[in-house]
Amino acid sequence: EAITLAAGIPGADLFYIGGGQDREQQLVTPDLAAKADALRAAADAGAALLAVCGGYQLLGDYYRDRDGTELPGIGLLALHTVAGERRLIGDVLLDCAWAGETLAGFENHAGRTILDEGAEPLGRVVSGFGNDGRSGYEGCRYRRAYGTYLHGPLLPRNPWFADRLLEEALAHAGV
Repeated sequence: EAITLAAGIPGADLFYIGGGQDREQQLVTPDLAAKADALRAAADAGAALLAVCGGYQLLGDYYRDRDGTELPGIGLLALHTVAGERRLIGDVLLDCAWAGETLAGFENHAGRTILDEGAEPLGRVVSGFGNDGRSGYEGCRYRRAYGTYLHGPLLPRNPWFADRLLEEALAHAGV
């Protein structure tokens, strides 16, 4: 719902895309695809964007579920996701060297997200599974757009990151 409202408002400065199970991702994919050009343009223009879990997966090129159904993403982040056999669940700690900070959260996902060459991860996994349980990376970022599997709750647990998102949204607004 947040994306539906924000994408229809000219000059939106902050976007949030939440997560969901495969069924919910299938339901929102057509609406998200219809807004893909506007979301990519907003991100390129410096709007702040946070996508978590299923929303993160749909910012990439595609998400392939366990049945082999491929949901097209919007291509904002250079990645793709394929459902794995088991869920990756637990606390996560990331080293976000680009910000000189750490992020803490909780992950619970079956997706195995693979970053394309040159994609910028949100952080290096210090503890937990991250994008795929093997690469040592979690999340992805592009300009002021951030995708992550971290829940937990992410923003109250990491005030520096909440402040950063708000500062970036305000900067986009010219405030």
